[in-house]
Amino acid sequence: MKTLIWILRFVVFFALFGLAVKNSATVDLRFYFDRHVDAPLSLVVLGVFVLGVVVGISAATATLLRQRRELGRLKRRVGDRS
Repeated sequence: MKTLIWILRFVVFFALFGLAVKNSATVDLRFYFDRHVDAPLSLVVLGVFVLGVVVGISAATATLLRQRRELGRLKRRVGDRS
């Protein structure tokens, strides 16, 4: 089973690597105040993906911390009643 998972990982990696190589054309990113950057399309897609992961993890972390505090408060409340 582990061998099958590693084979699948290699297939996905090489498929994504091939996609990145085929999409290496330069794109023009235009920002405010007449700023622009020329960057390869694959790096732009990777950057947006990483930014999405960071935003998702930060949102999940805030929720998990709030739930952990609530759980601790409820455990203390139950412990006081015993």
